[in-house]
Amino acid sequence: MPLHVFEDWQELPDSARGGALALGAFDGVHRGHRAVIAGAAEAARRLGAPLGVVTFDPHPQRWFMPQAEPFLLTTPAQQARALADLGVEHLYRLPFDAEMAELSDADFARRVLGAGLGARHVATGPDFTFGKGRAGDPKALRAFGERLGFGVSTAPLVHDDGTKCSSTAIREALRVSRPERAAAMLGRPFAIEGVVVHGDHLGRTLGFPTANVGLGDYVRPTPGIYAGRTRLSDGREIPGVAYIGRRPTVDGIDERLEVNLFDFDEDLYGQTLETDLVAFVRGDEKFDGLDALKAQIAADCDAARAILMPAF
Repeated sequence: MPLHVFEDWQELPDSARGGALALGAFDGVHRGHRAVIAGAAEAARRLGAPLGVVTFDPHPQRWFMPQAEPFLLTTPAQQARALADLGVEHLYRLPFDAEMAELSDADFARRVLGAGLGARHVATGPDFTFGKGRAGDPKALRAFGERLGFGVSTAPLVHDDGTKCSSTAIREALRVSRPERAAAMLGRPFAIEGVVVHGDHLGRTLGFPTANVGLGDYVRPTPGIYAGRTRLSDGREIPGVAYIGRRPTVDGIDERLEVNLFDFDEDLYGQTLETDLVAFVRGDEKFDGLDALKAQIAADCDAARAILMPAF
C-alpha cells in the first residue's frame, strides 16, 4: 500500500482521519522508533484502522535552535521510505511553526490529535514530551485520550549493548567515528543522500574520480575516509571509498561527501545517490602535496575493498 503524505492537520479528508498513530520526531526511524510504530501497528490491526505516523517539519530542535549545528539523520525522502517499508499508510508532517510551538499539551491533544487527525489510538515512546514548555508526557497523553476518546500506548525503551537506542546516541556514535554502532541502533547503516554536483575535478586528475554530494543538515560524522556502498538512481549498489570533510590538502572550504565508486566510470551528474557509511578507515589529514595524497587514496581504496569485498 502506498504511503500518503499530508503536510497539515487541518481540514483533512475523511479518508485521512481515524488512524492509529505513532507520534514523535522519528529522525532516523531507528529501532526505538520502530518499537513505537509497532505499538501503533498492533492497535491499527485491532481497530481495523489505518496506520499513521505523526511527525514535525522542521524538526522542533531546529525551530527552537535555528543556529544549531547540523544534526539530522535522515532527509524527508529517506524517512518516508523507511516508514513505508514498515507498512505506514499515512505520514503527517505537521508544520512546526509559531502556532504549533505555542499550543499547550491539552490544546495539542484536543485540536491536533482529536479534532484534526481524528486519532483512534496514539503510540509514543516513554520519554516523549509535547505541548508548550514540553509540559505533556505519556501519562498526560493517556489522560487526554480517555477524555477525547482515543487509546494510548507507550513503547518500552530499546537498548543495544547497554545503550538506549536514540537519535542522540546515534549522532554521538557518528561523531566519534563509530558508524557500526550507529548502524546497530538504526538497524541499517547511516546513509547520506543527495544530488551529485560538479566539484573541482581533482579526483579525476588524480585517477580517482568522485561523485560529490552536499551534506545539508545531516549530522557531521567524523571527517575522514569510510568504506561505503552507494545506491544509484537505477537501484544498482556499488562499493567504494567515501570521504567526508573539507579537503585540507587543497585548502577546501565547504564540507562535502566525495565517493569513489570501484570499477565504475559513468556520468552521475544530477543523479540522486545514497551512500551507506559502513566502516571508518582513517581520519582526515593534510598531505604534503598531490603525490602524497594520491598514494594515500590508493591505500584507502585497498583498505575499503578489504572491508567491503574480503575476497579482493
